[in-house]
Amino acid sequence: MAKMGSRKHLKRYKAPKSWPIHPKEDTWTVKPSAGSHSIETSIPLTLVIRDVLKLADNAREAKRIINSGNVLVDGRVVKDYKFPVGFMDVVEIPKTGESYRVLLDRKGRLQLNLIDDSSAKLSKIVNKSTIKGGKTQLNLHDGKNVIIDEDAYSVGDVISLKVPEHEIAEVYPLQEGATVLVTGGKHTGELGTVTEIIENKSSNPNTIIIENSSKDEFLTLKDYAFVVGSDAPAISLLEVNK
Repeated sequence: MAKMGSRKHLKRYKAPKSWPIHPKEDTWTVKPSAGSHSIETSIPLTLVIRDVLKLADNAREAKRIINSGNVLVDGRVVKDYKFPVGFMDVVEIPKTGESYRVLLDRKGRLQLNLIDDSSAKLSKIVNKSTIKGGKTQLNLHDGKNVIIDEDAYSVGDVISLKVPEHEIAEVYPLQEGATVLVTGGKHTGELGTVTEIIENKSSNPNTIIIENSSKDEFLTLKDYAFVVGSDAPAISLLEVNK
């Protein structure tokens, strides 16, 4: 396997396609530290501040902003300049009074959308297990875990978490009629309504049929459906379809 770079750096041309950076501008870029998101589904905080939000002219300035405690992710101060910021994370810049939600554009690239309300984030349940005391641990798409007393949720459902408490405020089941955002495949970034869920009895993956705003239907993998509301988006998804 070819090396991606040093422990601290990553060759820019080998950066994930989800990163909104030009692969040939420089030789090296920042390698994200190990965290809740994988390297393929996140972008280092330095690049968020410098390349995406344009709050710094270079990496040194970006690091200074981050080290000064001027950046919050999901309601908590982050001072690690390599911190991986991923899908649905909420990034706040207190000095400017602006907040952003990390989403995907139609090309599968991570983008930050300006939002008015940063008090909640959506997290998809990707697994769950019973732990000591009969409680249930929900494993979320962003690597975080939530422990609950009663198991009232299913894998594939999305929960709305209060920021920064990470307390469950609402649940959006993956079911017919739900509003979903597609997170993979050729329909990445599209918003639509679930019209049918197809559970395969064979080893083939389960699929789902979604109707978009143009009333066109398309088939995609069930795992690509990220519920964002029961009948309308529960959070700001402005410009996500661009």
